[in-house]
Amino acid sequence: MAAASFKKNYRCVPSLNQFYSGGPFVVSSDGSFLVCACDDSIKIVDSLNASIKSNIEGDSETVTALALGPNDKFLFSSSHSKQIRVWDLSSLKCVRSWKGHDGPAMGMACDASGGLLATAGTDRKVLVWDVDGGYCTHYFKGHKGVVTCIMFHPDPDRLLLFSGSDDATVRVWDLATKKCIATLERHFSMVTSMAVSDDGWTLLSAGRDKVVNLWDLRDYGCKMTVPTYEVLETVCVIRSGTPFASCLDLYKKQSGKKKSGSSTIYFITVGECGIVRIWNSDGAVCLFEQKCSDVTVSLDKDALKRGFIAAVMLPLDQGLLCVTADHQFLFYSPMNILKKC
Repeated sequence: MAAASFKKNYRCVPSLNQFYSGGPFVVSSDGSFLVCACDDSIKIVDSLNASIKSNIEGDSETVTALALGPNDKFLFSSSHSKQIRVWDLSSLKCVRSWKGHDGPAMGMACDASGGLLATAGTDRKVLVWDVDGGYCTHYFKGHKGVVTCIMFHPDPDRLLLFSGSDDATVRVWDLATKKCIATLERHFSMVTSMAVSDDGWTLLSAGRDKVVNLWDLRDYGCKMTVPTYEVLETVCVIRSGTPFASCLDLYKKQSGKKKSGSSTIYFITVGECGIVRIWNSDGAVCLFEQKCSDVTVSLDKDALKRGFIAAVMLPLDQGLLCVTADHQFLFYSPMNILKKC
C-alpha cells in the first residue's frame, strides 16, 4: 500500500484579528459597525462578521473614551495623552483636537443635536464642549472622585446632564443655568451606569454596591432601590414596543404572570456573574435570569470577579450586546435570552 501523502497546498480563508483590548467601545446608529479601543489605536469593526473595516492610529497612548455623533459622521476619542480628538469617519482623518481635562477623560457622550460633547474626567470634572469650535461651554465641579459615567437626557428639550462617580453619587446638571440642581446620594460604592426611562421621568443608576436606584426626575427623590446581589457594570432600559418588550409580554402570558401597570419600567442588568437578568420595577422583582452563563468568570488583579464588563441595547431592535472581561462580544436576541431563563 502506498504511503499516505500529507503534502497539501492551503489557501487562507478570511481570518480574525484582534480588534478590542478592553475599555471603551461604541455602536453605530444602525448597528452595522462597532468602534473599539485596541490599545493605542481605534478599530472600526463590521458587526456581522467581526472583520476590521478600518484602523485609526492613535497618539501612542491608551484610548480611554469613545463616542459617536448622532449620525455617525464624527467619532470622538480621548486617551491618556489628555487630548480630545474629533475624527471624520468618511476620511478617517482627525479634523479637530484640543486638550481636555487635567487627567484622562474616562467617559464621553454626545447630545442629540451632535453639537455638544460632554466628557467625564479623572480630575473629578465634568466638561461640555462645543464640537464645531472646540471650546468649553460648561465647566462643572462638585464630584469628590473620578467621574465614571455620563449621559445627556435623551429628550433634547430637557437640558439636563447626568454624571456618576466613584464618590458614590449621581449629579444632575442644568445646562441652561450651568448649575448642579441635584446630588443623588443613595449608593455606597462606585456608580457604573445610568439609563432614563421611556417617559423621561425616571433615572436608573447602577453601582458596584449591587443595587439599582430609581430616581424621580420631578423631585429627585429615590423612588426605589432594587438589590441585585451582584456587582453591576451596566443597566439598560427595555423600551416599550420593542421586541424585548413584546417577548416579555408573551412570556408573562404563557407563564401566567400578572400584567404589569402602565408605569412599570423593565430593565436589564449585567455584571460580575456574567448573567443577563431582566427586572420589573413593580415590586423590584427579577423576572428572568439565565440559568447558565455564557461567560467564563475570571478574577482581576484585585481578586474581584469579572463576568460582563459592559452591555448596550442595540439600535433598531437588534437585541443586546454584552462584553466579557476576556474581550468577547456576545449578541443576544430577546427570544434567546428568554429561552435560557
